[in-house]
Amino acid sequence: MRRPAQKRPDQKLHARKRPELKAVQGGYALRPAKGSPDIWLFLIVIFLVGLGVMMVFSASYYDTIQSDPFYYLKKQGFFGLVGLGLMLIAMNIPYTRYRSFSKIAMAATAFLLVMVFFFEDKNGSHRWIPMGFFNLQPSEMAKIAIALYLSDQFSKRGADPNQFQGETGKHLLILAVMLGLVYKEPDLGTTIAIAAMSMVILLAAGLRWVYCIGTAAAGLAGVGVMVMRTPYQMDRILGFLDPWSNAAGKGYQLIGSLYALGSGGLWGMGIGNSRQKLGYLPEQNTDFIFAIIGEELGFIGAGIIVLAFLLIAWRGYRIAIRSKDLFGSLLATGITTSLVVQAGFNLGVVTGCLPVTGMALPFLSYGGSSLLMSMGAIGILLNISRYQNENRI
Repeated sequence: MRRPAQKRPDQKLHARKRPELKAVQGGYALRPAKGSPDIWLFLIVIFLVGLGVMMVFSASYYDTIQSDPFYYLKKQGFFGLVGLGLMLIAMNIPYTRYRSFSKIAMAATAFLLVMVFFFEDKNGSHRWIPMGFFNLQPSEMAKIAIALYLSDQFSKRGADPNQFQGETGKHLLILAVMLGLVYKEPDLGTTIAIAAMSMVILLAAGLRWVYCIGTAAAGLAGVGVMVMRTPYQMDRILGFLDPWSNAAGKGYQLIGSLYALGSGGLWGMGIGNSRQKLGYLPEQNTDFIFAIIGEELGFIGAGIIVLAFLLIAWRGYRIAIRSKDLFGSLLATGITTSLVVQAGFNLGVVTGCLPVTGMALPFLSYGGSSLLMSMGAIGILLNISRYQNENRI
């Protein structure tokens, strides 16, 4: 009979010195991720999603009371459960596997961004592709696809975001095409949010501040020109600067939002007791859900929401700093920035600090595409958190 193979004497000792390796017959293999995901980030997102389902139901109950009062509750609850499953799956897939799909994801997203123009517009915008049970919004997919693509390309050996000739120029051209497709829908708010996320990824990859400032200045000048050439966007700017000059028109939505926030006081009017949702505040369960939260849960409830997003920023950037490689660090930076910028834009609009942009509040606003993509992105971020170094990179 053949004797079983013997391990080399130094093999077990080597495995103890290198805990990421495990001894196998004939050599070593990389251990699966031993670390636990960031539990605080996980709990914060679960809290926001649960609160979002409850507040969407409260904000939309009056609109559907004659048909199905639980219509939005059932749909948002379903999206929340599917999103939870998507988040758990993404949390257990090693994030490095996504690198091989970055170009495919960009190509597929670009295709869908073109396809939206072949479907009927909604309120003058081509942003959705009807999928039966819900409408797919490709611009939500674009946030993850672009973050993945830029993180992959600028984490490669020799990649330099300061060299605009060659590969870097090609990547920036692809980014410009994607931004142009999103803007053409039209969706200026999402275009600016994706551009800001991309800029932060490039900064993390080593882009010099002088280039960042120059690009930001050129981008702001371009946005100003586009706004002045687009009548409805100019109306939004004028309504933002002086909503009371046309309270029944340009400033109607902002005034209704401020009334809701002001009526909430410190503790709020109680869940279900909002007055502005009774036909006075448009988009009360989507873009302006935070106004209803402020009215029903008061300053305390609104403050908890703001604190939750600040905690997401803290945990997300902490994961990026402690990531074991540059790709994971850039991807975590991009995902965190995308969620934080989107939340910041929404809160700025609802409180009258920014012009109306039509951007959802992550995890809280009604919408399948936004919720699923946001929870999927958090799943990737949680997986990155399982591969962390104690020392910062």
